[in-house]
Amino acid sequence: MLLPDPSRPSAASSEPLVRVIASPQSWVEGEAVRQLEAVARWPGMRQAVGLPDLHPGKGAPVGAAFVSEGCIYPYLVGGDIGCGMGLWDTDLPVRKAKAERWAAKLDLEAPWAGDAEAALAEHGVKPTGFEAALGTVGGGNHFAEVQRVEAVHDARVFEALGLAADRLLLLVHSGSRGLGESILRSHVDRHAAGGLAADSDEARGYLTRHDAAVEWGRANRAVVATRMLNGIGAGGRRVLDVCHNSITRLSEPDRVTWLHRKGAAPSDAGPVVIPGSRGALSYLVIPTGSGVLSAHSLAHGAGRKWTRTAARERIRERFTAESLTRTTFKSHVICEDRDLLYEEAPPAYKAIDRVVTDLVEAGLCRVVATLAPVLTYKTRAHTAE
Repeated sequence: MLLPDPSRPSAASSEPLVRVIASPQSWVEGEAVRQLEAVARWPGMRQAVGLPDLHPGKGAPVGAAFVSEGCIYPYLVGGDIGCGMGLWDTDLPVRKAKAERWAAKLDLEAPWAGDAEAALAEHGVKPTGFEAALGTVGGGNHFAEVQRVEAVHDARVFEALGLAADRLLLLVHSGSRGLGESILRSHVDRHAAGGLAADSDEARGYLTRHDAAVEWGRANRAVVATRMLNGIGAGGRRVLDVCHNSITRLSEPDRVTWLHRKGAAPSDAGPVVIPGSRGALSYLVIPTGSGVLSAHSLAHGAGRKWTRTAARERIRERFTAESLTRTTFKSHVICEDRDLLYEEAPPAYKAIDRVVTDLVEAGLCRVVATLAPVLTYKTRAHTAE
């Protein structure tokens, strides 16, 4: 069953709760707030929350969480279903970091020699037809980053996670690659931004495919991590893995609702890493509070300050491509797509410390540790044969 056109206001008797969690010190683009309020008027919407990293997206904002009743909206999740962050603890001491040497040889675009079906089976995932992309990071803001511990702020939680300040960590940000896009496309081709009645066969079919893509994305991050760890000569242990693009069923005492996260990390799944740009710290945090007013969500990153087009234009005027392969942390950046190098440059993003401070001041999380980049992998340039 197709729901009414979401561009028309909802006729629901109660107004949805709309909230932007950001301090006066944070800059949130007006268009992002307009998109948030517009989605809040879609049929069945009960809550719309913008996190401090809120910024405009294609028809709906990124850095937001939405709760609906009686319906789901695949369009809100977008094409990268299951995108998320995984953190690995390595057995490699910080003193043995060889960023320059690693930067010269790491290549995740090269064909992976592993058994894709076996790798998926290890994570309880069935093949989907997109296995050629397994073990690859993807484009946009996706990355794999070797990190060091900058500071520990909550030793009890840090140690409970089995972490040590003198060991390197690996953070992987990736999703379901072309699989999620294919699922979105099959919906959008029929319904555009329209939603589906939650009790319909079509919604159940979408959710089945959606759940498979979420698990595929989780498995993909694990394979990316294995390739990175092998490349730097380290062993590793997954500490956490959270998804920030998904639809989750919430069973409440008197009703069932559906939580849509579009670039929003869960606050109900344990510790979370909130990364900054490749030239900024990442924050390992532990959620606090009930999560009711924040739709059980946290920021998933710094959030874009400039569009990709604006970033290319502005940053080309200020930096050479070569200079962008090093950061103020003296870390190395592997990105051989020049446009992407400019689009993802640190100035294109909001200040991560302000984003996290907003969350802390709102009572949504506590900082456990800050992590600094050592080597950030984005992409290699490969010439088609």
